[in-house]
Amino acid sequence: MKQTLAKVNTRVGFFGFLVGCFWLKTIYAYFADFALGTEGMLQFLLLFLNPIATTILIFGLAFYFKPAKLFYPAIMLLDIIDTVLLYLNVIYFREFTDFMTVSTMTGYSKVDQGLSGASLALTMPHDVFYWLDIVVVIFLLLFRVIKVDRRALTNRFAFAVFSMGALCLTFNIALADMDRPQLLTRAFDRNYLVKYLGLDVFTAYDAFQTHQSNELRSQANKSEIYNVKAFTDAHYAEPNPQMFGSLKGKNVVVIHLESFQQFLINKKINGKEVTPFLNQIYNSNHTYAFDNFFHQVGQGKTSDAENMLETSTYGLPQGSLFAQLGSDNTFQGAPAILGQDGYSSAVFHGNVASFWNRNNTYKNLGYQYFFDASYYDTTGDKATGYGLKDKLLFKDSIKYLQRLQQPFYAKYITVTNHFPYQLDDEDTKDSKLKAPDTDDSAVNNYFVTAHYLDQSVKEFYDYLNQTGLAKNTVVVLYGDHYGLSNSENPTLAPLLGKSEAKWNAFDNAQLQRVPFMINSPAINNGYVDHTYGGEIDVLPTLMHLLGINSKEYIQFGTDLFSSKHDQVVAFRNKDWVSPEYTSIDGTIYNSKTGKVIHPNAKLKKELEAIQQKVDTELALSDTLNQQNLLQFYHPAGFKKVNPAKFNYSNGLSHEKRTENQLGDKSKSLFDTNGHQDTTKLYKTDAPEANEPRSDSSRIQIQNPDSNQEK
Repeated sequence: MKQTLAKVNTRVGFFGFLVGCFWLKTIYAYFADFALGTEGMLQFLLLFLNPIATTILIFGLAFYFKPAKLFYPAIMLLDIIDTVLLYLNVIYFREFTDFMTVSTMTGYSKVDQGLSGASLALTMPHDVFYWLDIVVVIFLLLFRVIKVDRRALTNRFAFAVFSMGALCLTFNIALADMDRPQLLTRAFDRNYLVKYLGLDVFTAYDAFQTHQSNELRSQANKSEIYNVKAFTDAHYAEPNPQMFGSLKGKNVVVIHLESFQQFLINKKINGKEVTPFLNQIYNSNHTYAFDNFFHQVGQGKTSDAENMLETSTYGLPQGSLFAQLGSDNTFQGAPAILGQDGYSSAVFHGNVASFWNRNNTYKNLGYQYFFDASYYDTTGDKATGYGLKDKLLFKDSIKYLQRLQQPFYAKYITVTNHFPYQLDDEDTKDSKLKAPDTDDSAVNNYFVTAHYLDQSVKEFYDYLNQTGLAKNTVVVLYGDHYGLSNSENPTLAPLLGKSEAKWNAFDNAQLQRVPFMINSPAINNGYVDHTYGGEIDVLPTLMHLLGINSKEYIQFGTDLFSSKHDQVVAFRNKDWVSPEYTSIDGTIYNSKTGKVIHPNAKLKKELEAIQQKVDTELALSDTLNQQNLLQFYHPAGFKKVNPAKFNYSNGLSHEKRTENQLGDKSKSLFDTNGHQDTTKLYKTDAPEANEPRSDSSRIQIQNPDSNQEK
């Protein structure tokens, strides 16, 4: 013990001790929290080696602070910063099965409210290990158990430490290149970079890539839009003549089913349907439903799904497009396109307006109104960590929905079915659904909150039918992304009739299916469509149903009802799925059997062509968004959005003025219903609905001509 302390009492020994501690907890994170996976001894060796080089390089910077009074605070600060980076990635990986990018970090202020709410639920008892060494070392320094070494060290020694770290890193990269050639020049999955080179190298590499992306944006060239337009023109699928315009002039209500996966549809747990009402819609002859519809989100999760539905362009390869580019980019999205056709537009969401930077992005998309959390009473038990509970969101939105001029395009973003899938006991006390009993509470609770969401949608539908609004409305329901992560899927497997032991990457890919339903009384020939498609395909499909041709617009999706629809569904990480084949990390599976395929020369050429198309499509979408190329493209008849026109703090003052100006010609539900308030027609069993309202939240502008804030 004394010999150990004697070594630690030197600067070199103290440095080595901290490097060793950080190496240990990094290795611990690799095996306890990061699902990196290793194949062969070389990958296993690299996993153990890769934290050493960067830790030496980073902690070695403290040697440039020659006085002892600066060396020790400097190296402890570097240790703390690197530990924070490691731990944030641990928390992030538990939720997203991915690593934090620089774009995610710089956009954190846009999403911190929601992420902070989930972070506590994501912590685990063993997390103390990530911080224990720092606490112990600080304690030992303060009580002088570890002595401060005041002997001088030269810059030459500091450079020698740096050189040793650089040599180790070079050796690490060389070994990695032996197993995965061109690791840093080809676009591999982020897991590969961390597995081969470590978290610090990945972060530095990502920072460099982000800087390059920002440089590209600053040098945007108008001519590049022609390459993008040429691709989308060649990819365009003409509408089905029997479907085109079949829902023209209808109101559109988009219901965003948070974290809702396809396997929930028609699923029973303990003999009870999880989503009985959504099952009814799904199987109705008034619904076009799709059972091979996939989410295609990246790190932007919900915001990526919104972007794809609104614009038919992909999210970014890193971070959230809404958070990173939404404030400044030019969009040609659904609210603006339908707005040219006489539609009013609104979003209803019970979270703060700044979450995912929606308050800025929605204006650039052309949304006239955004009713965020400030328009509702979210006090007490009325809200979860992600906003107002779904039953209350639908109920409390009616006062605004009834004043929108018809036809309208309205989007509801639900939140209750969001990790960690928790509800108050009073919200579930009358539920007949008994949760499954697995070892994972998230898996168990997922079915309970999905059941609550189903009840919420039913109550909203009852209102639409009660007021007659349903007759002239088409409701689009879709799941935005997976609810249970890949790490939880093996636990879920037995509930789906599959083997936990045999669960693999193919099964994970198949679980990325989410519901997509188009429901309206105007549809009388509904069916379950087995066509493969994804969120990128929603906008052109919806536009064609409403009688608006998508040909003039730059859209990467194609009409799901078209005979020329492209059934190759691209994922954000460049994997893809089709009716015949599924490509996951370069491995090809038969989409029907799940068996690995070893293609012959002819099939290999066909598969390479598909992969090239997927890569090109994603790259062109990235170029379009990262360089803001839509500022240079003006579709015939489309008027560019002016975000300055929209003020989300003024509520419905504009709509009320419009009603007054139109008089008897007003088409809002309020006016067509003889100026009768329809809010009393809304029925909910939400226990919080009867709680007294807080005076701290003003929800309605009393003077329709006033510009005061709500």
